Amino acid sequence: MTKKALEGVVVLDLTNVLSGPFATLHLALLGAEVIKVENPTDGDLARKLGNVPKLNKELMGTSFLAQNANKKSLTLNLKKPEAKEIFKRLAATADVVVENFRPGVMKRLGVGWETLREINPRLVYCAISGFGQDGPDADKPAYDQIIQGLSGEMDVNGDERLHPLRAGFPVCDTVGGMNAAFAIMAALFHRERTGDGQAIDVALLDSIMPLMGWVSANLLIGGQPPAAIGNDNFTAAPSGMFRTKDGFVNIAANKQEQWESVCDVLGVPELKADPRFAERDTRKKNRHALTPLLEGKLAEKPTGEWVDLLNAKDVPSGDILSLEAALKQPQVVHRRTLENVETPGIGTLPLFNLTAKLEKTPGSIDAPPPRLGAHTAEILGRIGYVPGDVARLKADGVV
Repeated sequence: MTKKALEGVVVLDLTNVLSGPFATLHLALLGAEVIKVENPTDGDLARKLGNVPKLNKELMGTSFLAQNANKKSLTLNLKKPEAKEIFKRLAATADVVVENFRPGVMKRLGVGWETLREINPRLVYCAISGFGQDGPDADKPAYDQIIQGLSGEMDVNGDERLHPLRAGFPVCDTVGGMNAAFAIMAALFHRERTGDGQAIDVALLDSIMPLMGWVSANLLIGGQPPAAIGNDNFTAAPSGMFRTKDGFVNIAANKQEQWESVCDVLGVPELKADPRFAERDTRKKNRHALTPLLEGKLAEKPTGEWVDLLNAKDVPSGDILSLEAALKQPQVVHRRTLENVETPGIGTLPLFNLTAKLEKTPGSIDAPPPRLGAHTAEILGRIGYVPGDVARLKADGVV
């Protein structure tokens, strides 16, 4: 059996909704034992989120199912003294703690970094928040859309008709989670070298901004603010979305030779010598004049034909698929981006696998998302609690 990269690593996951669970999902897919520490009443808020009311009532909403495979669920009411002691005992031998509460919440509960590092100096403690653990905005509440607006991400989207414009999925939460997973891996690598754990402070606002490095550099270095150019690529022309006979096509002629190939394939070689379009920078300035000239030719054939013709000449191009078609396309199926996972009481679920393909330590989905508290007895048993103890803890509202 192939060993996984994080086999033997124990993660205590106190996170909710998206950024934290997305981070710990990647650790779980790589083989870490991720123990979701959830409140006994209704657990992770994502358990109630999704478009299937029946699943929401079962606390297995689609939002939860999407990113909690391979994890175990332990319920603990951390407002109860005995629950705090249980958590500390688990943290004493854990490798990682991840939380995405507002700054200061874990400290007020008595299980913050200052306390846990005394218990376990090898612990990696990752706190994910909207704005970070310090600074003038640290205590403000934040959801993904708030960060999209404050980061400038909405300013770089849209066109003259619709601007500013949010991304169609929670990009800041997702990127924040990926940033946290990356940082946790780096901290674990440092611990392998030194034996020392450390605290990690991940802010969603910080996380999204470097993704806009190119447009930010144009402003910070070149003095050019972003333009609302919709589906066009600001670095080149023609590069963006264009109308065809039966829909739209993406064309990315980012190199000079690719531009010339576009002219040849579309049967407009004269545009190569047109002073408005001959060079990259002049093409970009004159993209509004260029687009209708190209779309006049693109209207003669359907998208599929243009994709084949342009790709054959090394001009990157592609159809613009619906989400359903994208998820079912042959390349995605071949790469096993989605895996079918049998989930008791629900059925077969198509869930995203680890998309990085590791040759010697591949990730995989080995268990479905857990029911709330499904592993409470198992995990408490490791630290000496017997079934009678668990029953008492439940009666007392501790678990």
